[in-house]
Amino acid sequence: MSENVHAVAAPCIFDGVALHTDSAVVIDGDTIAAVVARSELSGAIPRVYLPEPAWLAPGFIDIQVNGGGDVLFNDEPTPEAIRAIAAAHRIFGTTSLLPTLISDSTEKMAAACKAVESLVGVEPGILGIHLEGPFLSPDKPGVHDPRQLRAPSGRDLALLTAPRRGAMLVTLAPEQVPAEFIGALAAAGVRVSLGHSMATYEQTQHAMAAGVTCFTHLFNAMRPLESREPGPIAAALEAEKVWYGLIVDGVHVDPAMLRLALRGRAMPILVTDAMPPVGGVRSCFELQGETIFVHGDRCARSDGRLAGAYLTMAGAVANCVRLLGAPLADALRFASTHPAQMLGLGEKLGKLRPGFRADMVAFDESTIDVLNTWVAGRPLR
Repeated sequence: MSENVHAVAAPCIFDGVALHTDSAVVIDGDTIAAVVARSELSGAIPRVYLPEPAWLAPGFIDIQVNGGGDVLFNDEPTPEAIRAIAAAHRIFGTTSLLPTLISDSTEKMAAACKAVESLVGVEPGILGIHLEGPFLSPDKPGVHDPRQLRAPSGRDLALLTAPRRGAMLVTLAPEQVPAEFIGALAAAGVRVSLGHSMATYEQTQHAMAAGVTCFTHLFNAMRPLESREPGPIAAALEAEKVWYGLIVDGVHVDPAMLRLALRGRAMPILVTDAMPPVGGVRSCFELQGETIFVHGDRCARSDGRLAGAYLTMAGAVANCVRLLGAPLADALRFASTHPAQMLGLGEKLGKLRPGFRADMVAFDESTIDVLNTWVAGRPLR
C-alpha cells in the first residue's frame, strides 16, 4: 500500500450519480482509488471520520468567478491574484474554477490568459479562463463598461485560438460577431457561451449550429422570453446538448423563472458570478471607476443596479434546494458534474469515482455549511 493512501469516511457520500451510506472514499495521492463501505476498509488505511449529518460530495466547480478575497481579476490579472481568489472560494466548497475577466482591452485579455496558463497544471484548482466579453451587445451590457465592447479583431482571434493549456470559455453575443467567428473558436477547442445578447431565436439556433454550447447566466442580460420572439432563452431550454448557467441567489432571477428553467431539456450549471467581497472583509469595491456596494445579499451600484453577485457555491446549492425545490443530489450535480462535462473534463472531475481527481467537499446536510474541502487529495483543514 502506498504511503499516500488514506480514506475519508462519511455517513452519506454522493458520488455524482448515486448515494452511498456509511461509506468511505479511498484516496491515493491526488486520485480517488475507490468508494467502499466503511466496513470494507483495511485496518491499515489511515482515515478521517466525518460526523453526522455530514455529506461528502464532488467539489464544486465554478465557471464564473470575477473575484473573491477582496481581489478583482480585472484589476489584477496575475498568478498571485488568481491564487487569492481561489483560496477565498475554497472555504465555500469550490475546489476548481475559471477566473473570469469581464470585457476589457486585448492587452488585458492577453495578460489574464498568460497568468492563468502559468497556473494550469501547477495549481489544480485553476482549470482555465472565462473571458466574459468584450464581444457583447451594447443593448445588454449589464455591469460591463460599454466603452470596452467591440467586434473581434484579427488579434483577438489569434489570442483566443492560440495553443493553450487549460480550458477557455468565451461569452459573446452571436449577433455581434462575424458568422465564422464562433466556428473558428469551437474548432480551436474553445467553449463558446451566449450571453449579454439580443439574439433572436433564429440567430441563437444558428449560433448553436456553429458551436455555441452554453448560455451565460440565463435570463440575465439577454433578450427576454416573449410570445412572438422567444429569443435565446427558449432556444436554450428546448435543446438537449447545451448547458446554461444560473445565478441562484434569489436576487438576479425570480425563483419561479428558475423553476421553469429546470423543467427544460438543457443542463443547468450553478455559478456565483462572484465579486471581490466574497470571502473578503470589505463591503465595497471599485469596478471601472465606480464604487460597488454590498447590500445584504447583493452587489449593486449606487443607483441600485446589480453588479455581479455576492454568492458562494455552497450558498447556490442551498438556494437551489430551498428556493427551487430541487433534490440535494440534483443541486450537487449542477455544481460539479455538469460544469465538468461542459468543460470537457467529465472523465476526471465532477464525480467521486476511481481514477477521478480527489476534489471533494464535506458539508452539513441540513445547512450546506462547508466542513472541509479537498483539492487533489489535500484537505483545506
